[in-house]
Amino acid sequence: MRISRSNAQFQQWEALLRNPAKRRRTGEFLVQGVRPITVAVEVGWPIRAVLYDAERSLSRWAADMLERAGGQRVAVAPDLMRTLGEKEQGPPELVAVAALPDDDLARVDVAPSFLGVAFDRPSTPGNIGTIMRSLDAFGGSGLLVTGHGADPYDPASVRASTGSLFALPVVRAPSHHEVTAWVRAVSTAGPSVAVVGTDEDGDVDLADVDLTGPTLLVIGNETRGMSAGWREACDVVARIPIGGVASSLNAAVAAGIGLYEAARQRGRTSQR
Repeated sequence: MRISRSNAQFQQWEALLRNPAKRRRTGEFLVQGVRPITVAVEVGWPIRAVLYDAERSLSRWAADMLERAGGQRVAVAPDLMRTLGEKEQGPPELVAVAALPDDDLARVDVAPSFLGVAFDRPSTPGNIGTIMRSLDAFGGSGLLVTGHGADPYDPASVRASTGSLFALPVVRAPSHHEVTAWVRAVSTAGPSVAVVGTDEDGDVDLADVDLTGPTLLVIGNETRGMSAGWREACDVVARIPIGGVASSLNAAVAAGIGLYEAARQRGRTSQR
């Protein structure tokens, strides 16, 4: 297949860049960048199509990805590839169209070593991707995105995850209610999950909270913090002591510190 002008098919892919409703409706999202595409292919993520620059000699990497990814191969004009790749300096070699997974909490495995993050009403897709990356690095089990907010399948989030989106389950839920009901159910059937909120006015220091058991770390909205519902659902609300003139930490930074502390308590920080 070859696309040399902005036809209906191209416009559908272009809409995936900025329209989360379109991503949900079509069940697809775009993957940009060498590492995210590579990881998606290596883990066997379902790829619907791979788009490549019709006027460029492909590198060995790009040729390998085309061969291994599966899905439709589409030669696309350079100016259209530049639009889908969102790159000012030139069109990317490849852009992948990936299948959107189901938002099913059953995808998250709650083992005795469970360590998850619930991100409440995130406003910045880059923060979602950065938290995915930290979860992956520190042995996390999955990310739950609750409420109305940024989409984990936004291209900025996918890029920020540097491929970690494809290595661990990410599930969206309408509100905290669905997640807290799921926590109660899995705690009844198996190991009890501690729900640990984070807030600058928390009751205890994070380092004094036992994070060695199954834990769901709750990160609030970047501006407003945790919702009242999430705060009520937490077993404990912890603070990360800070100094200087800063009033608070970035949400993704706070999540990274919390995940590192959990990994430290569990003896995982010296793995590599």
